Amino acid sequence: MCGRFYFGSYTANIVEKTFNIFGGVGTVGDVTPGMSPMVLSGRKERLTEETMHWGIKNRNGGLIINARAESVYEKPMFSESMEYRRIIIPAEHFYEWDRDKNKVTFSLPDSEIIYLAGFYNLINNVDSFVILTTEANESMEKVHDRMPLMIEAKDVNDWIMESGKTREFLHRKMPELHSERKYEQLSLF
Repeated sequence: MCGRFYFGSYTANIVEKTFNIFGGVGTVGDVTPGMSPMVLSGRKERLTEETMHWGIKNRNGGLIINARAESVYEKPMFSESMEYRRIIIPAEHFYEWDRDKNKVTFSLPDSEIIYLAGFYNLINNVDSFVILTTEANESMEKVHDRMPLMIEAKDVNDWIMESGKTREFLHRKMPELHSERKYEQLSLF
């Protein structure tokens, strides 16, 4: 599950320099569902930077923020978007809460940026996206049984532009993450 991540102007600068693209930054700071952060898309036949709304409304009006990588092509609501509208959501780190409701920050030990895989669709005239999740690896499973699907910087262009490689990315092993708890709740009893 991925329900909150951090995106700062420093993050935007790194992404822009890495991919030689420049555009609007979007939401800066902690990003939660319903906000509009910067994403990378291939809408203009090349890698571009734009902002999109996080969350797709379902038929009942609920907000879907994640989709399971293992079954995304089986879902009629998602399959066409996965085929033609893949994006990357850059983040400095993301958060999860453990069973004791402690906030845990996850980052990549060897990278300043995490590239989260997602896709978008036009919903009520608003480009809206979800983040793909996959089974948690050892670095994450003590906190949550799901984790975001991450793409290496060298593969960002292929994820967005090459439909023939998409299924391969969905089954890749996720990197080990660094986790940090800023504080832990203490019990007096």
